[in-house]
Formats: sequence, C-alpha cells, structure tokens
Amino acid sequence: MTESPASIQWLDFEPGRRILVISDIHGNLEYFKGVLELAEFSPRDYLIIDGDFLEKGNSCLETLRYIMELSRAGNVYALRGNCDGWHKVFEHSREGDGHLLRYLRWRDKGFLCELFRLLGVDIQSVPSLSPYIPLLHAYDREFDFIRSLPDGIDSKNFTFVHAGRSPDKPLDRHTAGELNRIDRFMDRGDSFDKWTVVGHYPVVLYGEDKVCANPVINRERKIISIDGGCVLKDDGQLNALIIPHKDSEDFSFAAYDPFPERRVLSDQAAGSRSYYIRWGDSQVQVLRRGEEFSRCRHVRTGYEMDILTKYLFTQEEITGCNDCTDYVLPLKAGDKVRVVETCSRGYFVKHKGVSGWYFGELE
Repeated sequence: MTESPASIQWLDFEPGRRILVISDIHGNLEYFKGVLELAEFSPRDYLIIDGDFLEKGNSCLETLRYIMELSRAGNVYALRGNCDGWHKVFEHSREGDGHLLRYLRWRDKGFLCELFRLLGVDIQSVPSLSPYIPLLHAYDREFDFIRSLPDGIDSKNFTFVHAGRSPDKPLDRHTAGELNRIDRFMDRGDSFDKWTVVGHYPVVLYGEDKVCANPVINRERKIISIDGGCVLKDDGQLNALIIPHKDSEDFSFAAYDPFPERRVLSDQAAGSRSYYIRWGDSQVQVLRRGEEFSRCRHVRTGYEMDILTKYLFTQEEITGCNDCTDYVLPLKAGDKVRVVETCSRGYFVKHKGVSGWYFGELE
C-alpha cells in the first residue's frame, strides 16, 4: 500500500516572540516539566513539540494529556513522530494476534500498555488483543488529538520535522515515513535554504570518542538536531532549543536531567584516548568478568575498556552492553558536574552535557 502524503501545518510566528523546540520526550513528564521550567517557558513563547512524545517512558498518558492541555492556549504545537501514531491501532485491529501483541509484551510499557492496564487487560496473558482493541475507544479524546496532528510544521525560516527531509522535493510531497523515520540524518550531507530542526536520532550517537547530549547545530547546512537521549540513555537529557524570535539565528538551549549536582575538588586532565560503545554497535567480548567492572573488547573495533558489569546484557562471553565510555573528562577544581554513577573507582558524571569519568573528590 502506498503511503499517503504527509500532512503539513503552516505557522506564521508573530515577531519578537521566542520559539522553544523540544523533541523525544518519550513519556517522561518529569523531564518535560523540568526543561520547560529551566527555559522559563511562558504564554508569550511558542512551543513546538517535534515528535515522539509517546513510548518508552512510564508516563505516556499523563504526558499526552499535559500536551493537550498546553495546546488549548494556542501557542503550543505538536507533530507526530514515529512513536506517536497509535490512532492507527483501530485500522489494524486484526493484527492483534501478531506483531502488535509481540511488541507490547516485549516493551511492557508505553502508551498502549498504560491504556490496557487501566482497562484491566493483562497483555502478557491474553491470547489475542483483537477483542480488547474496541475498549480503547474509552480514550477517543486522546486518540482524536493524536489523529489531528500534522507530520511536519513549516514556517518562513524554520521547518520542524521529527527525523529529517529531502532537499529535493517540497515538504508536502513527502510521506509521513519520509519525515519521521530517518536515522543519522546529519550524516547524509543534505543542505537547506532554511533551518530544518529534527529530533529522532539521539545526538550522542554521532560521537565515537566522547558522549555529548547537547543540540548539534550545523550552520553551513542549516540543520539542528536536538534529541538529547531522554529515556533512551541512562545519562540522557531533554533539550529545549531556544530561538529568540522568528528572524534570529542566535540559538541557545536549556537541558534538564535529574542528576544531583556536585562540585569538583581537584583538577583532572583529559584522558589520552577513549571510545564510546553505543546502540547499534554494542557487541563486546568479556575478557575478564568482575563483580563491579569487567574487562571487555569491543568486537568490531578491538578496543578494550573496563565496563560496569551491570551494563552487560548476558552472562555469555560475547554479549551486548549498555552504552558506555571510558572517556576521562578534563575538569578544573570548582567545576560543577552532575553525578550519574558512583562506584569504587570514582564517578561517572556530566559536565556541560558531556559524559565521562572523574576520579577525584566531590563536595
């Protein structure tokens, strides 16, 4: 079946008003409210929610309802990402015995999982979802809101799409899938006449030697990628891109995570070498398994590092692992860091959005 053209909403932003852009909330209402507070969001601002506000987190329904409430004020606009199109569940109710049920059992959290639990349906034990999908009409208000959302938002100087777009055809000639299912969009080499703002692909995955969750801004090609890995990464953050007004390119951002802030007591030089083992390329060989740390070799590159044993997925010699790095952060006494992990060797911390190890004392 040929996918229909994407739906596009045009916005004419009023002069002098800030435009905030947030993507990939993934059902994490704490992070969403936290970054809005840090950015000092007010009714005077515009807010663009650049897709994937659902799935993977534990508060999808509550997050959706909060977005619906914000949208009533007329200054908040959301678009659908690849994780948001659950209104289509009613069109594919016959698939309840197959892919959908397997997916929900594997994920065991997310929008539909929350709704079925509220309806008293145990997705781990029912033989089929088909008889229960009509019960979801109890949430028609929420599904109607999702159904009403566009696949992209366009304006004079900025285009907002979840994952990417092609520079070779008009925005409304794309399909929804072409706008919300592009990985590594910034690696394709595309350039645009006006700014294209995307989420979808966590920006940390673009790095190989270190981990940075801050928005990536390519001024030459006019692309901004803002997914900070909220929910998906243990050290992730939720970014809010701040555009001062519709004709400005003086971008800034706010970033929220819940990690405690501490102060570094001694200087630390950067490590001489490092590597970032990340999603999609995380297979390692366990050379020596320890209680707290295990010595591992990255299968593809041969790079060796000590990895927290709890990050290893299985007890096998060859296994996948959680995203990890041995990057040693360059720090000065007095620097503020956010503590992600505490262990016998030191601290895994974030400093200005960059994650790495600190081996001194903190106050």
